[in-house]
This record gives sequence, structure tokens and C-alpha cells, in this order.
Amino acid sequence: MNASEALFLVQTDDRKGVLAATTGFFAGRNFNIIQCRQYSDLIEGKYFMRIIVDFSGIGVTRQELAREFGQFAASMQMEWTLHFRDERQKVAIMVSKTSHCLYDLLMRVAEHDLECDVPLVIGNHPELERVADRFEIPFYCVPMTSDKSEQEAKVLELLTRHRIDLVVLARYMQVLSNDFIARYPGRIINIHHAFLPAFQGSNPYVRAWERGVKMIGATAHYATAELDEGPIIEQDVERINHEHTPDDLKQIGKDIERRVLYRAVRAHLERPVLVTGRRTTVFSRRFSFG
Repeated sequence: MNASEALFLVQTDDRKGVLAATTGFFAGRNFNIIQCRQYSDLIEGKYFMRIIVDFSGIGVTRQELAREFGQFAASMQMEWTLHFRDERQKVAIMVSKTSHCLYDLLMRVAEHDLECDVPLVIGNHPELERVADRFEIPFYCVPMTSDKSEQEAKVLELLTRHRIDLVVLARYMQVLSNDFIARYPGRIINIHHAFLPAFQGSNPYVRAWERGVKMIGATAHYATAELDEGPIIEQDVERINHEHTPDDLKQIGKDIERRVLYRAVRAHLERPVLVTGRRTTVFSRRFSFG
């Protein structure tokens, strides 16, 4: 890992000179710009940038880099975040009884398709402990009780103890409280079928089959206080027809959920995602960070 590579995510009002000023900031300090991706939202009047620089041999510390860019960003009225290549995020996966997303994520971590650490899996039922055991990852069962705040307090204690950076709801079939979500703003990813707001509740694929839908899919988004209304990170769909049974739809749905959740988690880890209100700007990951 090259510890001298830094990634900046920037957003500001769209106007002339932002790109030149930003690249000039780095060029003036003799930084090597490895990659620069930008996008102007002409409808909203917003400008977004993802820029990776190499500051090796410059004699600047990470703290100095952050401070100097912070001063520049303030003068340009920019919102920004800074990340370093050798940072490795800790991810907690929360589950209920459905295993397909959990299996897929843990396999991708084991195969280094996802570059992160998973120090624990948290379930509100004990059934998926067997899956975590196969990957030698500690499993904590924190069942739901009549006092939801008590249950969430136990989960939050686990997340804090393990210094978790990202929480992934891999078919965790419980609604998180606003207080819980506020502890991890922009750091909780949820997955669900893309029928919502239609076919809510249990057996959505049976009711979708009864309705004769011609397309099914999945959506991964950041969790917010508004249920299933958070900024969308990734989606995918497949067409179906009258020959598909409800079981077929369910299996196709599982496959889509697996790949959509993986793409969303990878996007968050590689940091091509900028959030503005209820929307995201997701830069292409053809050139990954790390």
C-alpha cells in the first residue's frame, strides 16, 4: 500500500475556475495528480470532484495536508473529505435469518474483492452464526426485546467497541431508530427489493407474481431517518415473464440483491460516492483507489 496517496472528495457550487484552482493547489505544492474525475450538475448548479494525489517526497505530513487543503477549501466554499490509501475500514454486517447477502459479502472479503476488515457479524436471531463460523468471524446475537432502545444500545456498544466505520444491513429485517442512524450518518448501507414502496412487508415476490410484474430488481442506499428513502448508491434489474414462478422470482431477486449490495459496499470503500441531500454522485470505478 502506498501510504502517500491521498483521495479528496469535493463538492461546491458550479462556477468557472474551480478545477483550475484545485489542480493548481496541488501542482503548486509539487504533488503528482494521479487521477481527477469531475462532474458539473447543470440542473442543480453543483460541482463534484474526486481527485487522487501522491505527496511522497514532499515533506508534508497528513495533518499538514489536511490543514492546508482545509484553508484552501474554505476560501473556495467547498465541502470536502480526505482519505488515505492505506486506511482500511472496519465493517460490521447485521443480519436476521436470510443468508445470501452475508455469504456473498464474506466470500468477497475473503477473496479480496472487498478490501476491508469484518471484525464481527451481529444478528437478531442465532441462525446465521453458522455462516460467520465458516469464515472464523465472531457472531453476536442481540435479539429483539420489548424495549427496542435497550437492544439497540447493546448493538451500538458492540460497534463502538470494535471501532466500526461502516454498518451493512445484509437483510437485517428491523427498522433502525433515528437515534441509531444519527450515530452513523452516511455510514449505514441497506439493501431491499426495488418494488418499494409497492409490495411492502413479507412475501413481496409472491405478491409481485400475483400482480404480473415484468421486471424485478434491488436497491442499495444509505439509511436515513426516512425509511427506505436514503440516497441510492446502486440498483439493478432483470426482466421476467409469465413463465417465472414465485420461487423463480425469489431466486432472481436474491441474485440481484447480492450483486447490488456488493457494488454499493465496494463503492463506499473505494470512495467514488458523494452525497448531496437525497441524491448521490457515483464516479466510475474504472480506476480504483487502492
